[in-house]
Amino acid sequence: MPDIINLLPDSVANQIAAGEVIQRPASAVKELMENAVDAGANDIKLIIKDAGKTLIQVIDNGSGMSPTDARMSFERHATSKIRNPEDLFHIRTMGFRGEALASIAAIAQVELKTKLHDKEMGTKIVIEGSRLIAQNEEVTNSGTSFAIRNLFFNTPARRNFLKSDAQENRHITEEFIRVALIHPEIQFSYLDNGQQKFLLTPGSFKQRIVALFGKQLLNKLLAVEESTTVVDVHGFVGKPDTARKTRGEQYFFVNERFIKHPYLNHAVIAAFDDLIPEGSFPSYFLHLKVDPELIDVNIHPTKTEVNFRDEKAIYSILRAAVKMALGKFSLSPQIDFDVETSINLTPPPAGTPIRPPQVRVNPNYNPFESEDDTKTIPSQNFQTRPSQGFEKPQQDWELLFEKSDFEKNIDEDSTASTFRFEDLKFESLSNEYLVAVSGNGLLIVDRRAAHERVLYDRFAAMSEAGRGASQRKIFTEILSFSAPDAELVMDLLDDLLAMGFEIIPHENNDFEVVGAPPDLADEPLQSIIEGMLDFYKLNKMELRIDRRRNLLLSMARNLSIRPGQSISNEEVQALMQALSESSVPSESPSGKKVFRWLNTAEISQFFKS
Repeated sequence: MPDIINLLPDSVANQIAAGEVIQRPASAVKELMENAVDAGANDIKLIIKDAGKTLIQVIDNGSGMSPTDARMSFERHATSKIRNPEDLFHIRTMGFRGEALASIAAIAQVELKTKLHDKEMGTKIVIEGSRLIAQNEEVTNSGTSFAIRNLFFNTPARRNFLKSDAQENRHITEEFIRVALIHPEIQFSYLDNGQQKFLLTPGSFKQRIVALFGKQLLNKLLAVEESTTVVDVHGFVGKPDTARKTRGEQYFFVNERFIKHPYLNHAVIAAFDDLIPEGSFPSYFLHLKVDPELIDVNIHPTKTEVNFRDEKAIYSILRAAVKMALGKFSLSPQIDFDVETSINLTPPPAGTPIRPPQVRVNPNYNPFESEDDTKTIPSQNFQTRPSQGFEKPQQDWELLFEKSDFEKNIDEDSTASTFRFEDLKFESLSNEYLVAVSGNGLLIVDRRAAHERVLYDRFAAMSEAGRGASQRKIFTEILSFSAPDAELVMDLLDDLLAMGFEIIPHENNDFEVVGAPPDLADEPLQSIIEGMLDFYKLNKMELRIDRRRNLLLSMARNLSIRPGQSISNEEVQALMQALSESSVPSESPSGKKVFRWLNTAEISQFFKS
């Protein structure tokens, strides 16, 4: 039998290695930016075209390379970081395996220009698919310029598995953020198809966080500082009111390296116990400094996973440090103007008589009588057409609900053939449900589910029409988002326009709102859009539905009435009228029951059982 085992050619071995190291354009961005940091650069430029499929270029003013080092850098396992096995236990650089450039060169057309600071001439190298095309002297700036063109040009199957440009751009932006965030002393710039997305000047860690994630975080960050013999922790956590429904701004760094660590994430979540709603996630930007001998970073090709020798101790220290930061925010007087004080009590002067608290009761108060309430939501939110306002409630329910689908649906669910919807008078129950009593039984309506159904139908009609009604805002509003959210807003601009939002993109992840749906024209939109994006991302992860339906669900859910929120009798009437006109009045767009009809037979059976 002939021998069948052969050594792989280097070009094939490099392509296989590239499958682990370079999974998408963002992977190449990560490797090149980390190399620039390792080279000691204080100015790093990232240039992207067509979501990295056409061009990825990183230019730095770091140390540069000699002609020999420049050529050797493309060989597999060629590295300046490791000399002997003991060096693996003292790693402080970002890269050390020597796989990245060889992997990139195997699947792309690469051009490298580099020059040492004390030399007059530099080196230019051109490689395609691991094959050296040219190497010669070149007049170039000190440092290194690395350009990757036509990524996966020789592996078309992998190129076909890349996602849309918008999605690949989000991955690239995330990798850019991970490197730029932990190096606030370095200037970073990011150009995407000729448009500048970021220009980050050197500053403090907090200034870098605000520059990347928006000015809204400026007064929402709490400092975390703790030094021990096991680990030093410093950074920031967001105040409890910044918690979101999706895992957004959550960043762990160990020795300036971004990591993912569910166990440490749990430590931070545990510190927020009873401070944020269940199912919400806090923001944090935390840097842990650990002796390199006590961690192992060589357990994953992307080096985003690490093992700690003493995980339990680090868990306890991290949880205590975050709890201490939250405790200071909640209770201690502060001088720092960036930190909010919650309690500031001044004792009364000596001799001041102490008066017991007085409890006053209004014997004539009727909870079912409506008064003007600043907490009631805009009445237009219940209308079925954006241009339609409330009219004076009619006295005869027959005119409002004659032959309605809502009544037919209730008739189908009940055994009461004599049910008459016009006889019902709705009253609020715990500011969460609406209850109506008739001779045939009891009708209970979930207000929020009903409102979701009404809003979803309205937004769906707008979307199908291609452009919803929009009202110009008297004063335009500037919205600031984190970089990933800004990418998502850009991706959804056409869909938002169809719903009546007129939004103009600006630099630095800012957007100007010049128009909005009529019922939102006078409302502050920052929190509304942020909430919509949160629900959109959550639905995308959990429901895996198409984009249009996801956006409609997110808008309806975020704008619907909240539990405990007061609404007037007129708004109740308008809501029920709009619900009666829905084609699916019994079910919310997310699948929840809108109402439950209990006839007298069911009620009697309940009390007899």
